Amino acid sequence: MRVVLGSDEKTTLSDAVAELLSARGFAVELIGPPAGEPDQWAEVGRRVGEAVASGSAQQGFLFCWTGTGASIAANKVRGVRAALCGDPGTATGARRWNDANVLVMSNRLVSPALAAEILEAWFAAEPDPSEARNIARLE
Repeated sequence: MRVVLGSDEKTTLSDAVAELLSARGFAVELIGPPAGEPDQWAEVGRRVGEAVASGSAQQGFLFCWTGTGASIAANKVRGVRAALCGDPGTATGARRWNDANVLVMSNRLVSPALAAEILEAWFAAEPDPSEARNIARLE
């Protein structure tokens, strides 16, 4: 699976998640400061969203200080369902009930250890087919 990872700054969290994704066998494209680019959260969020919406990446992973701005920016892109998740339960629900395709985490609140738990929940959850009508309404 090809995924895209962006952040408004290169942090131990973004580095740890990139390593965890690579360890799972995913091809990880870096966007923004993790890739050595000067982009800020609005641009990074848009670019991650566009990569997912276009199909060049199957899922996106996004970080900013609170996670809120990056979430808003990514969700401006049609076809993106970015979810700000600070715990494994929220990540499970985002995938199950919202078929979220971009996972957003706060650089301020999420540690690399917690991110590993959030990723485990994210990948373990499958979209619930009974939510298809609700998800379609998001478009």
